[in-house]
Amino acid sequence: MPDINLLAVLVAAISSFMLGGVWYSLLFGKVWMAETGIKGDEQHPAKVFGTSFIFTLIAAFVFATLLGPNPELERAITFGLYVGLGFVATSFGINYQFSNKSIRLLLIDAGYHVGQFVIYGAILGAWH
Repeated sequence: MPDINLLAVLVAAISSFMLGGVWYSLLFGKVWMAETGIKGDEQHPAKVFGTSFIFTLIAAFVFATLLGPNPELERAITFGLYVGLGFVATSFGINYQFSNKSIRLLLIDAGYHVGQFVIYGAILGAWH
């Protein structure tokens, strides 16, 4: 395993988590809730946020290991875009087609994850 800047991984995960807060509340919260049929009081916040942060931290760490030590900023951001679009968004697309979810929901959820990996790339590429 290459040398990983664990503090940068933690900051990348926190930044992604903050993006999710803005994305799913201020930007697309009402539309996302309507598309999923989830009501705000149906979920336990501590469980949802705690589990989500753990997954975010794992994703940031794995992404950092794929980038390797000291990646160039442009390469890291581009790689984040490729991973977000090419792996995550397309995987959501496959699942959403089989579960008959809307394209609107796909764009919201996949868009967040594309942003997530671009943020990972920006932070990990800038912070050596």
